[in-house]
Amino acid sequence: MKVTVIGAGVAGLAAACTLVERGVEVVLHEAAPAAGGRCRSYFDPALNCRIDNGNHLLLSGNHAVMGFLERIGAGDSLAGPIEPVFAFVDVKTKVHWKLRLNQGRLPWWVFSPARRVPGTRASDYLALLKLRRAGVDDLVAPLLAGAGELYRNLLEPLAIAALNTPPDVASAAPLRAVVAETLERGGAASIPRFPKLGLSESFIDPALAWLTARGAEVRLGSRVSEIVPGEKTILAVPPWVAVELLPGLVVPAEHQAILNLHFKCRIDPGETGFWGLIGGVAEWVFAKGEILSVTVSAANKYAEMDNATLAALVWADLRAAFGLAQEIPEHRVVREKRATFAATPAQLKLRPGTRTADKHIMLAGDWTDTGLPATIEGAIRSGNAAALALLEQNA
Repeated sequence: MKVTVIGAGVAGLAAACTLVERGVEVVLHEAAPAAGGRCRSYFDPALNCRIDNGNHLLLSGNHAVMGFLERIGAGDSLAGPIEPVFAFVDVKTKVHWKLRLNQGRLPWWVFSPARRVPGTRASDYLALLKLRRAGVDDLVAPLLAGAGELYRNLLEPLAIAALNTPPDVASAAPLRAVVAETLERGGAASIPRFPKLGLSESFIDPALAWLTARGAEVRLGSRVSEIVPGEKTILAVPPWVAVELLPGLVVPAEHQAILNLHFKCRIDPGETGFWGLIGGVAEWVFAKGEILSVTVSAANKYAEMDNATLAALVWADLRAAFGLAQEIPEHRVVREKRATFAATPAQLKLRPGTRTADKHIMLAGDWTDTGLPATIEGAIRSGNAAALALLEQNA
């Protein structure tokens, strides 16, 4: 059996690995000169170092991610705190605090003022029960905003990061799925993880090496303009490309941007190596050696803002949070204009399943109906599902 996989992002790589592991001959096409899609690293000549095109915070409960990394021999390539702890800074008050979960499933940490969100009571966390009952048409902000400080300091930043969509229009259903697989399973499933070196070093380079060592053919810079009729194919491309290759396919059509700003600045990574920033433009900050890397999600509202203004606003947040110098260091602004589909009820209902009308063609990508938001975890699951569905269809 021979399968063509179109797209070498993490979804396509996961699909290819699953097929090769089962003895299938795979040809993997990637239109870009490098694999990885949104999950990759590259050398930036202006900063004179390697940077990730974005920041991806993983959790220990992301079982598809962990399984993928173990399969390709990169299981030890992640870093992060040894406990389920998350550092935050309020840029308005300059108060630093940490959310510190306990390892077990019984969340006794909510009864400890030193572990929970400042200004909250144990009873405030009952708001999470509303999330358990959330359907596709329930919106995050109307459902959870009544939780006060818990919402402002934890649930809102969590929702924006996970859904990449403003909470007033974002569906609570995919957030419910994330919380169910992590926080609700206890601290042991919620330990933060991120690549020690870079996204490519963890996810992409080891996967390509694993595939080629097992006979898969990888063609980079190889754009596929049409699907060969009857050829077993997995489409692991962005939704707008999938529609070009498979006319009539219904896919999410509205997207949200993500901004990543990389500053040539070294600070003490502390216990966690990253921080959530509350009350500013900057949202998540990662200390990556000589680079201080910032992510701003649901960023369509900054589409018309020039890079210099944006960098100044973000640097002001970093100065307030960490007491940095006034002068903005060398930096790079990376804009992903269509980073993910907008996780609104209307767009969620447009997510296609794995199978298509053609039994020879399967879909993979974080935009397909994984039940999760557009994340690395969802992308890898979609790739695995597409491969298994094709194998089942052609058994």
